[in-house]
Amino acid sequence: MAYKQMRPAASFLLFLNFCMYVVVLGISGWSMNRIIDHGGVQGQNGATFFFITYSLIAGAVGAVSCLYGLNHVTYWGHDSLPATAAAASVAWSLTVLALGFASKHIRLHTDSHRLKTLEAFIIILSGTMLMYIGAIHGAIKRGN
Repeated sequence: MAYKQMRPAASFLLFLNFCMYVVVLGISGWSMNRIIDHGGVQGQNGATFFFITYSLIAGAVGAVSCLYGLNHVTYWGHDSLPATAAAASVAWSLTVLALGFASKHIRLHTDSHRLKTLEAFIIILSGTMLMYIGAIHGAIKRGN
């Protein structure tokens, strides 16, 4: 019974994560473009470049992992779970790596509201992606 009850929760978290990863891609892509064109972003410190780089990578991998998740939520079977779980785990690990740089970036202070927004999205994504991984793993049917 619990096997089918996790599907709506996983679907909601998947949609939420996809939307948030798209926002992370937009903000970090803008920030990277700004660094390339102008040599920096307002409020830049030593952690900014690394934070933006890993946020960009985490956003791209996270968005693609949501496509794997869409396949799994559509079929909701044991055949699609391993690929979905692996992609989600890689995306979560990269998001947590970006979270580490976000924490350092917060500690060094910044004046840019865009970077503060990116920090907030990375922090929230670290939690929601972990809940999504728990939802798809929690739906594994026990027994035969």
